[in-house]
Amino acid sequence: MVMVNMNNFLSFQIHGGADQGGGIIEGVTSLLAFFEELSTLDSRGIFSTLMPGIASMDNIHPLLVHFPIAFLSAFFALDVVGTLAKKPHWRNVAGWLLYLGTVAAVFTVTAGFIAAGSVAHGDDVHAIMERHEHFGISVLTLAVLLSAWRLKSGGIIQGGANSFFLILAALLCVLMMLGADLGGLMVYKYGVAVKAVQVPDVGVHEHVHEH
Repeated sequence: MVMVNMNNFLSFQIHGGADQGGGIIEGVTSLLAFFEELSTLDSRGIFSTLMPGIASMDNIHPLLVHFPIAFLSAFFALDVVGTLAKKPHWRNVAGWLLYLGTVAAVFTVTAGFIAAGSVAHGDDVHAIMERHEHFGISVLTLAVLLSAWRLKSGGIIQGGANSFFLILAALLCVLMMLGADLGGLMVYKYGVAVKAVQVPDVGVHEHVHEH
């Protein structure tokens, strides 16, 4: 019942109340009912209701993987632009993105190793998973190397050394992209760690937006 009320409220937010029949009053009522019933649950029930996606995951690797991808990609883009535009403060921000991405990569790779040992997979996936792991380790190694270099240099690297630094950063992004591609292949083609559900053939749901 709690999830039904929450779904009604979220559906109202998505569709703007156009196909729900009660407009904003029904949406607010559903939200209040959701919070009222939420107060009757224990801590596990509250977490499962508020974060059903995370609660249903066998491991947190898919959740963590977004952070190093975002931080390290932003680091590289901002560092290149900062170098070309000769904006030291932009490069300082890029350095912090690199450090955050490195820390995130440590947790992501660790969670990935745990997931590899706990998630069921066949021989057709094992080789892909090993290549995915190798890319992850390579990304983490490069991220740690670049972070250490950046810290030792005082935050900004100059001249020809910076060109080599950016080449390594570009390599890091390429390896990260290749690893992410293999991760997507395992999930979307082979269904690794996916709990498949039967979708009833009741027609296609279409979102109609009125202007």
